[in-house]
Amino acid sequence: MTEVILVDEKDNEIGTEEKLKAHQEAKLHRAFSILVFNEKNELLLQKRAMTKYHSPGLWTNTCCSHPRPGKNLMEEARKRLKEEMGFECDLKESFSYVYKANLGDLTEYEFDHVLFGNFSGNPSPDKEEADDWKWMNLKDLGKDIKENPQSYTPWFRIIFDKIYVL
Repeated sequence: MTEVILVDEKDNEIGTEEKLKAHQEAKLHRAFSILVFNEKNELLLQKRAMTKYHSPGLWTNTCCSHPRPGKNLMEEARKRLKEEMGFECDLKESFSYVYKANLGDLTEYEFDHVLFGNFSGNPSPDKEEADDWKWMNLKDLGKDIKENPQSYTPWFRIIFDKIYVL
């Protein structure tokens, strides 16, 4: 059973909850979203695996997850990036924000820490996490998000709006 850290609107820990139940009951919990850029300043995107319990087949940021209770957020993020995308890089927190998105029977209600990293190479994603990946420059990505918002996860669209202005 995977647990997430429940938090208030200021990211103060207030308890834990089983991950699926937190999403079913729209409980605010801590998360992280990783955006990795290469030497051309292109962003590494992943296409979520069709087997994911929410947002399957959608394009999103390089990696995202939830830190486990009692663990360091940055260590958890580095570990998850290695597990999910098959590489390691230094990460730095850029900003955080709270968002709420209805995903059918589930609700993403997260205090999301947005982390940036740099890596130039080819990832080796876990097939249970990502069906595909690509590097994309921000201008082309912004245009595609505007034309095809349904192809991207709701949290990634929010993050992109915060980091890029067309």
